[in-house]
Amino acid sequence: MDLKLPITIVDELTDDEVRSEGELDLASGEIRHVRYLDAQGGAQGFPAARDDYEFTLGILRNGAREVEFRIEADLLRSRYSVTASELLELKVRAAKLFSQPTPKLH
Repeated sequence: MDLKLPITIVDELTDDEVRSEGELDLASGEIRHVRYLDAQGGAQGFPAARDDYEFTLGILRNGAREVEFRIEADLLRSRYSVTASELLELKVRAAKLFSQPTPKLH
């Protein structure tokens, strides 16, 4: 299965957050093509390597609906990924998200 989905990545820091976009490979859990949404986002290097780093989460969207999930940050390679167990849970939640009709906004 070659299914890649666009996601939002949020690195939570003590007093701030760094937002970026990327592409989640649902087969491997790898996250590629990460782009910071703010020009200052990556200016201080990989956010997870900062002293004030707390955790990283991902957001998958379908219209107005969202699914949040945990993202692992690999400091040595400066890359993101999703663990196998989190990926399995995300696939179930994403299937529900995408199988429901998008709510109409008035």
